[in-house]
Amino acid sequence: MLNAETYITHQKGIGGKIRTINEDFYVEETPESEPSGNGPNTWFFIEKNGRDTLDVVLDVAREMHIDRKRMGFAGMKDKRAVTRQWLCVANSEVGDIEKLKHKLYNVKILKIIPNEKKLRIGQLIGNKFRLLIRDTKNPARDAQTAKEVLSELCQRGVLNYYGWQRFGKNRPNTHVVGKMLLENDLKKVVDTYIGNPYSKEPEHIKEVREMYDGGKLEEALEAMPRSMRYERMMLKTLLKEMKRKKVDDVASLDDSSLKRVIGSLPKPLQRMFVHAYQSYLFNKVVSERAMLGIDKYVEGDVLVDNEEHLVHEFDDEIDERIKNFEFHPTAPLFGSKVPLAGGKLGEMEQKILDDEGVTLEDFKVHKMPKLGSHGLRRSMRFKIWDVSAEATDEGVLVEFSIPKGCYATAVLREITKNEVV
Repeated sequence: MLNAETYITHQKGIGGKIRTINEDFYVEETPESEPSGNGPNTWFFIEKNGRDTLDVVLDVAREMHIDRKRMGFAGMKDKRAVTRQWLCVANSEVGDIEKLKHKLYNVKILKIIPNEKKLRIGQLIGNKFRLLIRDTKNPARDAQTAKEVLSELCQRGVLNYYGWQRFGKNRPNTHVVGKMLLENDLKKVVDTYIGNPYSKEPEHIKEVREMYDGGKLEEALEAMPRSMRYERMMLKTLLKEMKRKKVDDVASLDDSSLKRVIGSLPKPLQRMFVHAYQSYLFNKVVSERAMLGIDKYVEGDVLVDNEEHLVHEFDDEIDERIKNFEFHPTAPLFGSKVPLAGGKLGEMEQKILDDEGVTLEDFKVHKMPKLGSHGLRRSMRFKIWDVSAEATDEGVLVEFSIPKGCYATAVLREITKNEVV
């Protein structure tokens, strides 16, 4: 996990491999509420295998010939996994969704139920995971170790790191693009997202990115596979802008054209860039703050309660309330209005910004302010429940539930003491 440098459990890791196949990594949403059976908005419960949530949403919109804005979902789910979640189409009928069965690649529609309200981001309690860790040396002994780790995490909490999904594993550049937005270099944003090949990418994709970097834009578009869906969106818009402005190279385009190119992406993806950069810095702060202990108050800490409200009044029972998961130490998702910690903790947070060469003001993203962020304080740990671990013929099977917005890989890294993706 990028910038995740600290462990809080003492057991030796069991090693092993995760995601050997997608079926090893099973995730199911725990929704805030189930659809009622009545209303103008149709919810449908899907199981997807090896698909990104946003890709499925775009496929549904295309098949139904509707604007993607009519689609809703509560959270993004792993691509390299088998996952179950609710989607929603506003102002639709059950029959409209029935027609999608057998039309969506690697997607099963399991339930279709009308509801009064639309489904929106964040409307879930958390996610249940069932994960197989393969190729451990001694599954029986390793399952016992996993139980010990999970027990300790239940007592203390799990470091609330953002996982590789936030950044991209083979192409970890989402946060890089985010920093370029803070620097107001829109050409660099476009060039870095479409071009700029990474060594771990497949050869045919690297070749396409190299075409773009070499100025062969039309050839690059022609050669782009369907998997480069978002790059295709940007490049098509880029070529239209170049034709409209009658220029021969990207460097000759003004900011208004470059904004249109970036704006061709789905809004959730546009917003993800700065969010990913915030996550990158958050992981760094958590790594440093965790060395001082995650279940006690440290002078200067900013605390939040379980509703994520700032805690303003401390008393002699503050450590006990932290241990009981009533209050939580935080780290900043840096933004233009986020408060920094006090004392030496605040100095540490400021140094991380200084080392990056950015300021809180930069998070306004002056050239594209709709992509900016005020920031917030986020708990540096999360609670875990419904835990189990058992040895199987294939490895160690672990199960647990975690709150929305948290990453299962933060739990797995404590068990395996390995880099996990």
